[in-house]
Order: sequence, then structure tokens, then C-alpha cells
Amino acid sequence: MTAEMQEIAITEEKPLLTGQADAKDAELAARILLDQGQEHSIETPHGVLHVTLHGTRTTRRPAILTFHDVGLDSKSCFSPLFKFEEMQEIVKNFTLIHVDAPGQEEGAAVYPAGHQFLPMETIAEMLPAVLQFFNFRTVIGVGVGAGAYILSKFALANPDLVEGLVLINIDTNARGWIDWAAQKLSSVTSSLTEQILSHLFSQEELSSNTDLVQSHRERISKASNIINIELFWKTYNSRRDLNIDRNSSFKCPVMLVVGDQAPYEDAAVECNSKMDPTTTSFLKACHGFLSASPSLDTLSFRRLSLTCDALCSLALLQMADAGGLPQLTQPAKLTEAFKYFIQGMGYMASSCMTRLSRSRTTSLSSSYSMDGSRSRSRTLSQGSQGGQMPPSPSQTMEVSC
Repeated sequence: MTAEMQEIAITEEKPLLTGQADAKDAELAARILLDQGQEHSIETPHGVLHVTLHGTRTTRRPAILTFHDVGLDSKSCFSPLFKFEEMQEIVKNFTLIHVDAPGQEEGAAVYPAGHQFLPMETIAEMLPAVLQFFNFRTVIGVGVGAGAYILSKFALANPDLVEGLVLINIDTNARGWIDWAAQKLSSVTSSLTEQILSHLFSQEELSSNTDLVQSHRERISKASNIINIELFWKTYNSRRDLNIDRNSSFKCPVMLVVGDQAPYEDAAVECNSKMDPTTTSFLKACHGFLSASPSLDTLSFRRLSLTCDALCSLALLQMADAGGLPQLTQPAKLTEAFKYFIQGMGYMASSCMTRLSRSRTTSLSSSYSMDGSRSRSRTLSQGSQGGQMPPSPSQTMEVSC
């Protein structure tokens, strides 16, 4: 009887003595669960997709939906970016949906010989089922390489489901005969791993054989689902033209990003030339300098993160030393650009100005112009509410940090 009373007493006293510790343990457990994500296998009309969800699953805002490149999966492609310290301000305000292409997730079952991999267009048709599964009405898409192409197809076919697109290393063109012949020759002289590495990284990175290149070379060559990766690679190389131009393009704001001397630098530049300049921002990650259009004064630049029309005036923003995969090599600079992009759409308008924006504001103070000092009170008043705002004519800015 005494032992039972003592046990009950300990149970009653525990919350009073260690309540603070329990709260910390619960917070830690929640953090671990958030980092690991919730994995789902989602049935679609064309098969099953492996999807990982991070966040609170709130549908008040669009989810951020990502799609990886060939030779990568959602973890290897996006974890360094979305786990970056300065990205947490965005992560805590949005639900993240990381989609793996069929058979590309870590530990995926190997496809049997003769398996017909889905065309890129069909993979894009699987994405509406993902939104329906999580009950999201709209998303902001973030895609790299093949993933950027797939999200582009998805946005063109479902404009009402996509509020914005961030397309890294996008190539909107099908392979021509010269490219096809070069690919055939490469398949004879180079291993699959080396072919994919030349797709992911710049020649400078491959020549210097950086740690990042070495780690991905080892990961791809030893992947248990290497057959699946090869099928995805062949499907991407068989893609069709997106057939976009300034009169027939995306209905949402688009941010194009390309790395320094990346394999698809020219393709991304060509894509930019086909886009509506009033709704497109082009970020080119390369060695450069800092200059600005004289029509953007310091005050306008301070308000840049709050206005959609100011965001659209960013036609070219240069970051340094990004390589072929800027989301891996320059997460800080891509995070800030992404933050401006989201703010331009009317979300997170109260976000604090970061180190990069402070340095830009200081540098731009010498370029003050009366022409750019017009009030933007109309767009500022709209900036605190979700949704898109009317764009203004495009201007050009080049920044290197």
C-alpha cells in the first residue's frame, strides 16, 4: 500500500518538477518530426508518387511544391536549401511538398527490364492528384532541371493551380539532331554517372572535382535504383518543346535561376527571352559586378520586397560562385531572392530586410534618381495581403554579392 501511494505521489509531482523539460522535449520531438517530414505514397491516374510533406499542412496559403532534377531526389536536391537557417522564416509560414519522380526516391523498388517510363508530360499530369490529396488549392512551384520542365508543363496545363514558379536551370527546348548525336556519342564514351554529372554541374566544377561533385558521383554510381535513374534520364532527353512565347506563356509570376557557367545557361537565357518581361525575374548566378538602373532609387529598392511591380523590375540579378546547382552552393542568396519573390506575390510582407538587401540598399544610394522617387503607396497597401498584383514595365538590375 505504501509503495502504491509513493508511486502515485511521484506521478503527481512530475509535471510540477519537470514541466519545462517536458515542453522542451515535446518541442524537440516536433522539430525532429518536422525535419524528417511525413512520407506519403499518393495514388494518381498514372501510378504512385512518393511525396514528403513538411510543415503544419495549413491551406490558408499556397504550399511550396518542389520537383528535383535527374540524378537527384527530393532530399539531395532541396534539403540544403530548405534546411538553411535563413530559409526557416519561409519554411515556418508555408507547407512544403517535396515530390519524387516515379522510382527516384531513396530505396525505391527497381523497375523490371523493359519497363516503359512515363513521359514528362504524363508525370506533370500526376501533380493535381497531389494537391487534391493534401487539400491544397494552389502551390508555388520550385523545380530544378527536369523538375523545372515538369512544373512548367503542370503550370501551363493548370494555370489556376499555380501562383508562382521558381525554375532553376530550365531548358524549354527538345533536343535537336546535333544534341541527339552528341548524347549518343556520350553514352558510348561516358558512363551514365558521368553523363548525369555533366548535366548537373559546370565544367569548372567537374574539372576541379569539388567535394560536392565527388559526393554526388559516389551517390549516383552506388544507387540501388540506378536503372530507374537511367530511365528518367532517357525520358528527359526525349522531352518536347514547351512552345511558349510572349503571347502564350505562364499566367503566374516566374523567377528564372541559372548557375554560373551551368550546362543550361544558354537555354535559360533563351527561355527568358520568350517570357513576358512584366511578370518574369531572371537571376543569373555568376561572377559579376553591382550596378543598377538609374530609375531605381534607394527608397524604391527598400520597398522592393513589398511590391510585385518592383519585383518584376528585377530582370537580372547576379550572384557569385553558384556553379551548376545554385540551391546547393549558394542557398543564402537563393533564399533571399526567393523571399523577394514571395513578398512580391503579397506574402510575408513584414519580413525583415536581410544582410544582402541592406548591402544592396547602401550600394544603390549613389544611383539616386528623381525619376525613380515616385510613390508606390498603392502597391505597398496591397503588399500585406495574399494574391497577385498588377505588374509594371520591366527594368534591369544586375547585382553581385
